[in-house]
Amino acid sequence: MLNYQPQLDHEPIIVKAYRTPIVRAFSSFSQLDVIDLLVPLLQKITENIPLNSIDEVMIGNATSCSGNIARLGLLSAGLPIEIAGTTLDKQCGSGLETVVQACRNIQAGAGQCYIAGGVESVSTAPWRMQRPTSPNQLPKMMPRARFSPEFLGDPDMGIAAENVAKKCQISRERQDKFALQSHQRAISSIEQGRFKDEIVPIQTTQKMVDTDECPRATTSLEKLASLSPAFLENGTVTAGNACPINDGAAVVLIMSRAFAKQCGFKTGLRFLDSATAGVDPNYLGLGPIASTQKLLKRQPNFSLDLANFIEFNEAFASQVLACLDNLNIDEKRVNLNGGALALGHPYGASGTILTTRLFSQMVTQNLSQKHSYGLAMLGIAGGLGTTVLFDNAIL
Repeated sequence: MLNYQPQLDHEPIIVKAYRTPIVRAFSSFSQLDVIDLLVPLLQKITENIPLNSIDEVMIGNATSCSGNIARLGLLSAGLPIEIAGTTLDKQCGSGLETVVQACRNIQAGAGQCYIAGGVESVSTAPWRMQRPTSPNQLPKMMPRARFSPEFLGDPDMGIAAENVAKKCQISRERQDKFALQSHQRAISSIEQGRFKDEIVPIQTTQKMVDTDECPRATTSLEKLASLSPAFLENGTVTAGNACPINDGAAVVLIMSRAFAKQCGFKTGLRFLDSATAGVDPNYLGLGPIASTQKLLKRQPNFSLDLANFIEFNEAFASQVLACLDNLNIDEKRVNLNGGALALGHPYGASGTILTTRLFSQMVTQNLSQKHSYGLAMLGIAGGLGTTVLFDNAIL
């Protein structure tokens, strides 16, 4: 048995999970800001529940700098003004951290019903400007925020992926093969309708968007091998084995087990435990190794062999493969329906998307109600990793 014995009214259960389609930045959602993406999800996930029971809406975001997005979003969605809203920035880990924090609040008895999620609109994110230091100096664009002090090292994401590939000896061929697998699985999942129940279609001025737009059915190893290195002249990381830049959002509804039963829910995704850990910022993609090892120490009766579903954020193929190698996880067990290399990585939303994918596989599509464990894993800018452990529950 796992080291987990909460009171029933303090046991966090995810009872609903939805996301938008994931699209390439500056394409289908180019005229939609973060609130436009959030509102349809918030309205969908609050259907048929008592709105006055929601303790808080917690939303993660990495690029928008738009004040309290959670509060603005919930009010724009028509939710009661009494509901609190909190916006969290943990870069790529933002959307997963809101899920963790909401679940921890329920475990602590601070509330019984939370909406957690993440949203990213790179297309409409405000520009970051560096303030002039003298009257004669013009403002300068800031390409990104700082994640680590320079004396430790603060590489751009692509360079960090190259650092990991070199340190862990992840070849270009292996990266390309993993990327191809991601596209093939994503295309198969789209064709078989595996994402249908989790996606909320988004209406734009031109069309209704109801399908992920980045997976490529025509890609091949030959096409991937023809791409030039994207970050270093003799590097191995290319546009083909790195994630695209995306817009998208996801939200989950989390209740205490007792309240979920009161609301009539029969099944859900149960939060068991989570861990976050730090690593050398120069190899930031290796963060999930440390966070997973930390989780395993806290849960000595759980082993990675017990995980039926593993959703790992595919920012770069080199990073994913290096982590899986170190943790002795067969890459074929991960992201069974495709990952971010194909589907995309809308930074602040990606962690909640991982959770939504686990909910679909372990709850929505689990017709036999077979018990299973699931892991959500991702690396975070600045040298962090987060790993979350779930199982499915009959209420």
